Amino acid sequence: MYITIPRLVLGAPHGRSGKTTIALGLIAALVKRGFTIQPFKKGPDYIDPSWLTLAAGRPCRNLDLYFMTPHQLRNSFLLGCQGANLAIVEGAMGLFDGLDLKGTGSTAEIALALEAPVILVLDATRMTRSAAALVQGFKQFDPRVKLAGILLNRVARPRHEEMLRCAIEEYTGLPVVGALPKDERYVIPDRHLGLVPATENEKLYGALEATREAIEANVDLDRLLDIARAAPPLVCEEIPESVGPVAKVRLGVLRDRAFHFYYPENLEALTRAGAELVFIDSLKEATLPPVDGLYIGGGFPEVFAGNLEENSSLRQDIRRAAREGLPIYAECGGLMYLARRIKYGERWYEMVGALPLDVQMENKPQGHGYTFLKACTGNPFFKEETGIKGHEFHHSRVVNLEKEAVNFAYRVVRGWGIDGEYDGLLYRNILAGYTHLFAPAHPEWAERLVTWVAGR
Repeated sequence: MYITIPRLVLGAPHGRSGKTTIALGLIAALVKRGFTIQPFKKGPDYIDPSWLTLAAGRPCRNLDLYFMTPHQLRNSFLLGCQGANLAIVEGAMGLFDGLDLKGTGSTAEIALALEAPVILVLDATRMTRSAAALVQGFKQFDPRVKLAGILLNRVARPRHEEMLRCAIEEYTGLPVVGALPKDERYVIPDRHLGLVPATENEKLYGALEATREAIEANVDLDRLLDIARAAPPLVCEEIPESVGPVAKVRLGVLRDRAFHFYYPENLEALTRAGAELVFIDSLKEATLPPVDGLYIGGGFPEVFAGNLEENSSLRQDIRRAAREGLPIYAECGGLMYLARRIKYGERWYEMVGALPLDVQMENKPQGHGYTFLKACTGNPFFKEETGIKGHEFHHSRVVNLEKEAVNFAYRVVRGWGIDGEYDGLLYRNILAGYTHLFAPAHPEWAERLVTWVAGR
């Protein structure tokens, strides 16, 4: 069976070229034209997808060849595109940057797996004719990748744009489909290695509107649509049916401005496995609703540490429930929230106190990148020595851990985790670690989490 879905991949020579800005503006402009856009983000990112979701009005999904084979990635892509009439994939880093010398898992490999044309976003700062040499190098580096057009970013003035257009089109034969001028109105502030999440501050939404207007004024959207429609049909192979519900449980999910790092695929997998998801705002709700278990994802609890501390009644409810054996699964920010305290800046903030440890924020990343773990004895989700792929990115570290009181769910082969050797603290009926899991990479995770909660 073949499925036709117009699609584009946005790549760049390097990170911070403006791919996210361009993607947001394109999506917003095309949604205004009446298109139903399915956004995708290359890699394990949570933050850019929050903005892409806002622009598209439907959840952004992740495409990652570390977690999926090309076959699985194509199926995941086509499933995500149901109900959409155009897909836009935002790449990560440089177009050919991957995990090794061969570029394994790069944006280019995503484009090849999807047979999708690539639009190269080029930061034109302090460059004119040299832009053509750069583009020609990208065009020739891997002829299998269909480089279909150039979108200039941070252009200084009309004469600058004209020089760039003429040089690129004369020497490479590739069309320049648009040129976005420099403008501080498009800028969304950074935090760590990414943008400030879309959920944190609605005042930043003006940047999205300004970018949409700039794209409408400076980009040939009709030509971009023609390029997207030229993508060939994709083979849709039979996708194995999910096992279905393994148990019926009410699973509380902390989802708010402090905790919002959840893949749509993870939540959907839990629902298919039989979980009724009960969303809880940790900043506003005073009590823990009746639930059979908790799922606390990542986020930036340190930014909202004061607000979390103020909501003492919910913290007390969760601490009491944890002591009574409530199953709790927590990733990164969730681990931090379950700690006794978080130190952010010069101050300590009181947290739930369900784990025998404190957490301290540092100026540099304490763990960053893909992880590979081996399951330890007693892991509720994976058999001993099972290999697990995940990722981590945290500026916090665990301190004052009462090691004699805990066990670990994972041994770290690649990454850092809790202490460079282990991740996934097992304490009472809690599993809390720094590694984020992606459900499509380990389909058994959701089913076993639901079974674990049901068997409390």
